[in-house]
Parts: sequence; C-alpha cells; structure tokens
Amino acid sequence: MLEVSNLSKTYPAPSGQLSVLSNVSIAMQRGESASIMGPSGSGKSTLLYILGALEPPTSGQVFLDGDDPFTLSPRALAEFRNRAIGFVFQDHLLLPQCTVIENVLLPTLVGDPLPDGHARARDLLDRVGLSERLNYRPAELSGGEKQRVALARALIRHPPLVLCDEPTGNLDRESADTVASLLLTLHREQQTVLVVVTHNQAIADRFAQKLELRGQQLLPRGSAT
Repeated sequence: MLEVSNLSKTYPAPSGQLSVLSNVSIAMQRGESASIMGPSGSGKSTLLYILGALEPPTSGQVFLDGDDPFTLSPRALAEFRNRAIGFVFQDHLLLPQCTVIENVLLPTLVGDPLPDGHARARDLLDRVGLSERLNYRPAELSGGEKQRVALARALIRHPPLVLCDEPTGNLDRESADTVASLLLTLHREQQTVLVVVTHNQAIADRFAQKLELRGQQLLPRGSAT
C-alpha cells in the first residue's frame, strides 16, 4: 500500500522559497492504478521522484507497505528502491553495451539474490513480445521495443510500486498504445500500485484514478480547485 500524507516540496530561489507541491495526500492499495496529468512545471516529475524515494520531501510523509524510506540510511535506501520500486522513464535508459536480457537483469545484480532471475527475465520478455530479441542490443531495437525492455526491467523484482514518467512520450501512437496495454496487463497480473505521469489524455484515461496536479495540489482531474 502507498500512503502519502500532507506532502510538500519547496526549493530555494533568489526571491525566497519556491513551492512546488503543497499538502499532497493520496492512498493506493495493491492492484490500483492512477494517471497524473498537469502542465509542464506543475511538479509531476518532482512528485514521482519523491514517491520513488529519489528525492526527499520538505515536509509530509511517504509510506510504502508501512515503511518510510526517508528514515533509512543511504545504503538501506538504495536497497529499498531496488527491491520495492520499479521505474520506467520517458527515455528507456538501457545500457547500450548490454543485451536485452542483461538490461532486464540489472536490478538483480545488487541486493538479495533473485531466485530463478534468468527464468523470470525470459518470462517477462516473452510477455512483452520480445522472446526473440534476448541477445539483441538496444541499438538494434525500435523505440517501442526499448520501452518494453524497460518495462520488463522495472518488474523483474516483483516491486509493490511501479512509477512511470511519460513512458509513451517518445513513441508513435501505435507503439504508445502497445506499451500502455502491456503496462496495464502486467500491473493487473502482479497487483502492483501503479502511478503514471503523462501528457497524453488518451493514455491517462485508461487508468482507474485520473488525477491532475494543479496549483501545487493533487486533485481529481476536472474537479474545481
């Protein structure tokens, strides 16, 4: 379960403190999904980085399955992120020198060993339609295929939370639809908490909760401020 309470984030600025997020709260159970829209600069990526324990909030709390990651030591925090959170970014961030299956297995190279990691990687790549691309390198793949590899990599450790920052932003419509469909299918099968930031309304509409960052607050999309 993801629980966010009264989350705020400010940054120092020449004119004082710049407030990006103010009193953001959300609670999601396993198996629930949400899309977040909002104009550029509204704080969508900042919120995602805080949920992913990549950046601390100025105030408020984040709990994932009862754990507050920001109370952990730097090493324990890194292990927590690797174990509990899967990330998919707009740019796939694949290592060009590694094969497809090696890229998927990267999160298993640190922390606790993953039993049958190779078998799970092959299964995930089969689920995203890349069983014949295991030994290809990223330069040999299309944009949609690269993003499907990134999706398999995000799920390799069975994380309870999956965060996606514009996962279809660089894709054509057909590839974007394919990636979104695979993301939702695997989310339902693995019962993750899934949060997706997107500018694509057609993609956003496919998720159960439809949210918007507006005026530093997270609101149901289309609601009055």
